[in-house]
Amino acid sequence: MAHTARISLAGNDPKKIDGVAGQIKTIAERTGVRIAGPIPLPTRRLNIPVRKAPNGSGSETYDHWEMRIHKRLIDIDADERALRQLMRIQVPDSVNIEIVLRT
Repeated sequence: MAHTARISLAGNDPKKIDGVAGQIKTIAERTGVRIAGPIPLPTRRLNIPVRKAPNGSGSETYDHWEMRIHKRLIDIDADERALRQLMRIQVPDSVNIEIVLRT
């Protein structure tokens, strides 16, 4: 029975996410395990309207702030040597990484 590890990357800077995904891809090529991905998932947009006037007087004018969350999905064979190297990757603070082992 072959085990796979599903790695999900999320963050607000797509260049940093792609950098981490590139590191995972080079580890997979170096150890010789099968890899599927990185698969880009739809970008989530969070919109927040904020009223400009602090005390409520004046006309109702709003600032609109937006944050985009980019996601990537990677499936990799769960080889012990590859997973040990995955744990040593330097992940930036703005990137969230989640590894789930599957059968």
